[in-house]
Amino acid sequence: MTVRTPPPIDPELQRVLASTPDVVTTLSAEEIPDLRLRSVQPTLDELTLSGEFELSHHRAPRGDGSEIDLVLLRPALREGAVPVLFHVHGGGLVVGNAYDELPALTRFAKRVGVAIMAVEYRLAPEHPYPAAIDDVYAGLTWTAEHAAQLGLDGERIVLHGVSAGGGLAAAAALRARDRREPSVFAQMLLCPMLDARNNSVSAQQMTGIGAWDRTANETAWTAYLGPNRDAPPADASPAAAADLSNLAPAFIDVGSAETFRDEDIAYAQQIWLAGGEAELHVWQGGVHGFHALAPDAAIAHDAQDARAQWLTRMLRREP
Repeated sequence: MTVRTPPPIDPELQRVLASTPDVVTTLSAEEIPDLRLRSVQPTLDELTLSGEFELSHHRAPRGDGSEIDLVLLRPALREGAVPVLFHVHGGGLVVGNAYDELPALTRFAKRVGVAIMAVEYRLAPEHPYPAAIDDVYAGLTWTAEHAAQLGLDGERIVLHGVSAGGGLAAAAALRARDRREPSVFAQMLLCPMLDARNNSVSAQQMTGIGAWDRTANETAWTAYLGPNRDAPPADASPAAAADLSNLAPAFIDVGSAETFRDEDIAYAQQIWLAGGEAELHVWQGGVHGFHALAPDAAIAHDAQDARAQWLTRMLRREP
């Protein structure tokens, strides 16, 4: 393989990377259990912004009779039906839970005037494909069916996912289109994990560098896909989809210095080529998950502003 020079990392992010020892760059299968132990549960005040949001827990059925946990955060003083971000957490399909990213996401939800529904999907390798996408899709469908009684606007459900969650959100949008339900208003895919091939130029450039490199990505995809690794279906690896037409409008953003850069750019291009709508941001010097790694960095503020502006524009549209 040709050795490729990596793009520069934003100086603020570089300083944070250098001073943060637990950033996940590489990952082996044997390290997954220890990585799961790092999870820290947010406090009630962090989740609800000290009572500005109401927290409730719900369960959606699986086909086998078991249930999927869902976490709802709804603006406490908002009357009527509220648009909702259906949030799918990151973690490479092998770590994480529904509470991950919620404190920061709740602040974002307050800014744009929406609720959040987060789904607790099953993790690989214990639960390989299609467990995660089945859970996400079932949770999405249940949310749409029960929107009215939850005080949510069932015509304004925005799929929202980060990293592996972004890939699952994209897969859920594809499945909803193909099955003609539920209705998806828009999709926000933040540094999404879309391509199981893991062979792009950006993946090669970032090997051993930054956050979530090609080796970590290989571990994750192998854990999730197992025997489907060489020929993944589109609802496992959305980059494999032959047709990206008639999808909900998409917001896609990614850093220039991360593994997923090229697959995310290609996904936006394929949506455009299919006559669809996508807004793409490639943040110069951004590493994977930079908005969470360094939320006070200038690049993170700019990214949050762009996300809020796009979603605010979207929510002005008629369903």
